[in-house]
Amino acid sequence: MELTENLQKATILKEELDGLRPLFSEQEKRIMQKFRLDWNYHSSHIEGNSLTYGETKALILFGHTAQAKPLKDHLEMSGHDEAILYIEDVIKQTRPLTESFIRDLHKLILKQPYQVDVITPDGQPTKRWVKIGSYKTVPNHVKTKTGEIFYFASPEETPAKMADLMKWYSENIENKDNHPAIFATEFHYRFIRIHPFDDGNGRIARLLMNFILLQFSYPPAIIKTENKNEYYNALEQADAGQLDFFFNYISEEVVNSLDLMLRGARGEEIEEPEDLDKKLQLLKKRFGEDPKAKVTVKKSPSAIKEVIEKSLKPLITSLEKRMMDFDTFFKSRNVNSKYDNGTAIGTSSFSLSFNKLCNNKLYPFLNRNIISYVLFESSFNDLRKSDKSISIKGVEISFIFHQNVYEIKGSGLKNPMNKLYNNKLEEEEIAQIVNDLGNWQYGLLEDIIDNQSE
Repeated sequence: MELTENLQKATILKEELDGLRPLFSEQEKRIMQKFRLDWNYHSSHIEGNSLTYGETKALILFGHTAQAKPLKDHLEMSGHDEAILYIEDVIKQTRPLTESFIRDLHKLILKQPYQVDVITPDGQPTKRWVKIGSYKTVPNHVKTKTGEIFYFASPEETPAKMADLMKWYSENIENKDNHPAIFATEFHYRFIRIHPFDDGNGRIARLLMNFILLQFSYPPAIIKTENKNEYYNALEQADAGQLDFFFNYISEEVVNSLDLMLRGARGEEIEEPEDLDKKLQLLKKRFGEDPKAKVTVKKSPSAIKEVIEKSLKPLITSLEKRMMDFDTFFKSRNVNSKYDNGTAIGTSSFSLSFNKLCNNKLYPFLNRNIISYVLFESSFNDLRKSDKSISIKGVEISFIFHQNVYEIKGSGLKNPMNKLYNNKLEEEEIAQIVNDLGNWQYGLLEDIIDNQSE
C-alpha cells in the first residue's frame, strides 16, 4: 500500500483499539509479552545475536542460558530486555525523552565495554574499544557496497546534533498534524544519521522509535530479522533522499502490530504459526527430558532420506538464493555434489545439483545402502572487470550421518551443528547457517577486490 493508505489504516485500527480499551489486565500482559519477546529477538538478531527465538524466550522468561552460545549474546539479549522494561516504566511515569535516558538505554543493551574490528581512515584494519553510555570519540563512518564511504556525524559534531534532535523532538511532540508513525519514524532516521555511539545505534534507534509509538498509545513496530534486507534497503533509500520509502516501510509494520494487538484485544489467537513449535521446544527444555530418551530414530535409509527432504533441501534452496547475490561479480559459478565417495555431479547451481544428485544417484543408492555423508561445494570463476582470470572458492556444506544424530558442517560455520534424526532444521537455524556462509563468502570476495585495487 501507499504511505497515505497505511497511515489511514493505522488511524482506523488505533481508533478501533481505543474503543476496546481498557483491556483486561491478563489480556494486556499476554499481548505485551508477545511484543516484548518478538522485539527482543528480532532487533538483536538483526545485529548478529546468535540466540534463537526459543533460546531468547527461555532466557527472558525463565533465566535459562543456551549451551555453546557466546556469553556476550546472552548479556546483550538480557540487556535489551532490561531496556524494554525501562522504557515501559518511563512511559507509565510519563517522563520525557532526554539525552540522559538515551545514554542509559545504551548502557543497558551493551552492558560492558568490548573491542570491535574497524578500519582506520587510511584503510588499515585495527581494533577499537566500544564505550558504553557515552557518545563516540572517533569517527564511525561505514563503507557501502559500492566501496564509497557513508559519513555520519563526526565526534565533534555529535553533542550539538543530539541537542538539536532533542529540541526537534520537543517542538514536534505536540504537533497534532503529524501522524505518530511518521514522527516516530523520522526520529529513528534522524538519530541513525547521527550515529552517536560506537556501537548499538540500530538497536537504540528502534528502541527510541517504539518509545515514541508507546507514548502515543501505539504498539511497538517490530522489524523482523527475515525482513532486515528490506529494512536496510528502505534506510538506504532514505539516505538517497527518498524518505517516503522508509516512512512507508515502518508504517506497514505499525499496521501489522495494531492488527496483532486488536486480535489479542478481541480474545483471538495472536501466536504466529511457527510460534507453536518454538513453544513446544521451550516446554521440552523445562520438562527436563532425559537426553538418552530423546534418541527415538536412528540412522537408516528412511531416516536419512527424511533429513535430506526436510532439512537439506530447504537449506540448499535458501543458500541458492543467497549465493545468487554474488553471481554479479563473476562470469560463472560451479557447484559439485556427491555422497560418500560417489562421483561428483557438477552444475551451475545448488538447487540443480541437489535435484540431480537425489534423483539420478543418491536415492537409488540409498534404497540399498546407508550413506555416511552428502557434500556440496562451489566455486566462482572469472572475476568481472578484471584483466586476470580470477576464481575463488565458494561455500561448502556437508551433512554427516552418525548413528544417533546428523551433523551439519560448512565453510564459515563457527561450530558444527548436531541434530536428532527426528528433528528437522528450523527456519531460524537455516537462516543463521545461510547468513554465516554468506558472510564467509563475502569476506573472501572483499579480500579479492581489495587486492585488485592495490
